[in-house]
Amino acid sequence: MKTRLILKAGQPGTKRLVEKYGDSLLCVRFKYDEESRQRLKTVELIVERTAWSPLPRYADDTLVPLRIGAGDMPLRLQVKAAGGWWNPEKKLWFVKYGKVAGTPLENHIHIDET
Repeated sequence: MKTRLILKAGQPGTKRLVEKYGDSLLCVRFKYDEESRQRLKTVELIVERTAWSPLPRYADDTLVPLRIGAGDMPLRLQVKAAGGWWNPEKKLWFVKYGKVAGTPLENHIHIDET
């Protein structure tokens, strides 16, 4: 199945769908299935909006704190393998950002919101 055309909400050809879905409509896609010889019209909708703050960007040599549960031994071993260490006073792991960037550990970066 190939997508041949993507229209953003408000472009010609999306009028009825904008009336139906309003501000929730992001785009309309036209897909073509050669096997069944059908054209499919799909829509991409916003189903939820929540506040979000992006993670700050760090240099590779910046120490970042990670919050990892005490019982999560596989992640703790990954932090140790990346050169991280435990700070018992802060109850956080610390490791250089370059060692965790793009890994599951990146999801555990602790951002102090105080």
